[in-house]
Amino acid sequence: MHLLNRLFQDFIGLLYPNLCSGCSKPIYYGESMICTSCLFEIPYTDDHLNPDNRVAKQFWARIQFDGAMALLHFKKGNRVQSMLHQLKYKGKTELGQLLGKMIGDKLLLSTQFKEIDLIIPVPMHRKKLYQRGYNQSLCITEGIAQVLGCPVNDKALLKVKETATQTHKGRLSRNENMTRVFEVFQLAELQGKHILLVDDVITTGATIEACGIELWKAGIGNLSIAAVAFAD
Repeated sequence: MHLLNRLFQDFIGLLYPNLCSGCSKPIYYGESMICTSCLFEIPYTDDHLNPDNRVAKQFWARIQFDGAMALLHFKKGNRVQSMLHQLKYKGKTELGQLLGKMIGDKLLLSTQFKEIDLIIPVPMHRKKLYQRGYNQSLCITEGIAQVLGCPVNDKALLKVKETATQTHKGRLSRNENMTRVFEVFQLAELQGKHILLVDDVITTGATIEACGIELWKAGIGNLSIAAVAFAD
């Protein structure tokens, strides 16, 4: 029966192929959203093993934190960009959860990310959330939480000011764009806690910095940072 089921799934796949989110080639029985080739060839960072990684250096002298990491390197045109595009704009929320689980597996191997109390996604403004229908960072957060066994809170930190896209802005403009954008609404849920703040892509770090500042104002005990990718 198992063999028949596999043959049937492969036949359905020929008629209605599921495509890999990284390379857009068909995925086969036993694969899920990312093909085996991409899982081996996408550019992992191993940031979780190196406290002085490039993500961490991005935040030195900007905000206090325990650990910072990204799972993958992001470059224009690479498979990571394709996966994040599928996640953000094509409704592939399960892909976000899968990437989150991959991050969680790395965090379990690290000494930098111990005793996380609460996981918080970088929030979206309610208007954009309504338009897109989901927050991709929350999807990633849910995947991490499944691995770490930590609760998720997407209500304590909210984006209260709508901002223009960060895509074509420089570092200074991005920082100015993030001024008074986020606000904490559930102080009691955060005070003294070790927070893991999660985003999809880190570039200049302006968004994470703005969120981190507000979290520290709220009296958190520790802050760690994780993302799917770090953009060069």
